Amino acid sequence: MPALLAALLLGGAPISPSGTAAGAAAVPADGRPNVLVILADDHRFDALGFLGHPFLKTPHLDALAAGGAHCANAVVTTSLCSPSRASILTGLYAHNHGVTDNYNQPRDGLVWFPKHLQDAGYETAFVGKWHMGDTDAAQPGFDHWVSFRGQGTYYPDGRGTSRKVPQNSDGTLNVNGERVPQRGYITDELTDLALDWLEERGGKNRKRPWLMYVSHKAVHSDFVPADRHRGTYADAPWSPPPSFVPTDAPTGDRPRWLRDQRNSRHGVGFAYNLFQSDGDAAGENAFDLAAYHRRYCEAILALDETTGRLTDWLEESGQAENTIVVYLGDNGFQFGEQGLIDKRTAYAASVRIPLIVRWPAAIPAGSTVEQTVANIDLAPTLLDACGVPWPAGTPCDGRSFLPLLRGEAAEWRDAVLYEYLWEWNYPHTPTTHAVIGDRWKYVRYHGVWDTDELFDLAADPHETVNLIADPARQETVARLRAELFDMLAETGGETLPLKPDRGVAFPWRRPDGPPPGEFPGRFDVPSEPAAETVPAWSRGVEAAEPTAP
Repeated sequence: MPALLAALLLGGAPISPSGTAAGAAAVPADGRPNVLVILADDHRFDALGFLGHPFLKTPHLDALAAGGAHCANAVVTTSLCSPSRASILTGLYAHNHGVTDNYNQPRDGLVWFPKHLQDAGYETAFVGKWHMGDTDAAQPGFDHWVSFRGQGTYYPDGRGTSRKVPQNSDGTLNVNGERVPQRGYITDELTDLALDWLEERGGKNRKRPWLMYVSHKAVHSDFVPADRHRGTYADAPWSPPPSFVPTDAPTGDRPRWLRDQRNSRHGVGFAYNLFQSDGDAAGENAFDLAAYHRRYCEAILALDETTGRLTDWLEESGQAENTIVVYLGDNGFQFGEQGLIDKRTAYAASVRIPLIVRWPAAIPAGSTVEQTVANIDLAPTLLDACGVPWPAGTPCDGRSFLPLLRGEAAEWRDAVLYEYLWEWNYPHTPTTHAVIGDRWKYVRYHGVWDTDELFDLAADPHETVNLIADPARQETVARLRAELFDMLAETGGETLPLKPDRGVAFPWRRPDGPPPGEFPGRFDVPSEPAAETVPAWSRGVEAAEPTAP
């Protein structure tokens, strides 16, 4: 038995019913590729050394990208842990898989894509953060299971944290039904457990391919680096992002809700409801955005190191050539962009993720995929690469981007749908739908008396200028609004699910914090506008002409 599992289980029986003796490994006898998925939490798209981060070093992730394909414009379709993780595992938008918050259980009958691989003869394993409902119970589709409830904890004794995080758990792991204590730093320990299982599948006579799905807690807030990395970037420079103070433009005001959120749990003026002055240096027990960003980067160092441990093992076991390695985040994280922290919004720092895919047998090394691919595309892509047809009758909103990874000319979608449903727990972010394409992003806010937004991503990558009221862009506004509702109709997203309120709500504002927002100035009119002068931003989608009977 592998050493760590033996220690954890205190001498219990081997936990993998189909393990084989460790040894030199090669291609599975049937020639199909193995799959290693490494999922990080809250890892934003630009927190990578090879993308020119001012101080963060990620040599192992850099090497992974150099050996495969970097998807430079990868996004999630919902920027929230549980919904995004469900989209990755099902290939479905949140309105179809029904996981719309971090508290409610997934509905019965959802099928995770590893089940399709399992049915096709793959051995499958899940190690890490499940976080869909308050459970760590084993899920269908996995032969081997290691997980924990909720957010888990970085260290079992809780050291290194600066605040209590909702849904943190007590450091107990579920290893195939055995309750065992977490012993060390969670990123390291999950990797140890993954390697234990992989080593059991390393025999040179191995006949079946495998899927290992490593689902990290890191780098979810409250960011806690490994002890060995604490303070690495203590003196690193940090500057507020260009959109730190959102400003109105003649082409469009910024939303009122956005100004309101600055003074909230997810705004820089009252971050996590800790008292500090907006824009001032934080005092004792207050939130320091620069220090928080440094801790975030320090916590990423263990993700990078452990990714290197996994890829090194593939090389040493002779399986690197025919193993698909995927590294991705479940969503991004805002560090002052638009005056916010956290995620949930449709802004770039929230929705864009790192996505790296290496498969030496099929993907050109050092390549870049520029098209907008999404988390819903991963499941069909992996099944496609493994030669497993998507099961008939099983819905899928994503599509395989394997041809893009191979560098082949292929048709691709113009845009992807984004959706986030208002949460009772965090009432400062409204229900949001967006159309995200290679150039344009149109964002519609639902249920609030406010303005929508339009951004030219090519000219304004930091999303500082709202073009929603630009006379020159009204055709674009009308086109993208129609496209949004077409995508919702085509994918069955025309109704909003309502789930029970669970957990704790955080509606708090600081009395002396940033002031509330004002209505957009263009909403003030001296008289009713003439019908022919109403701009596209205030017109709905034109109804289709009825067909003759």
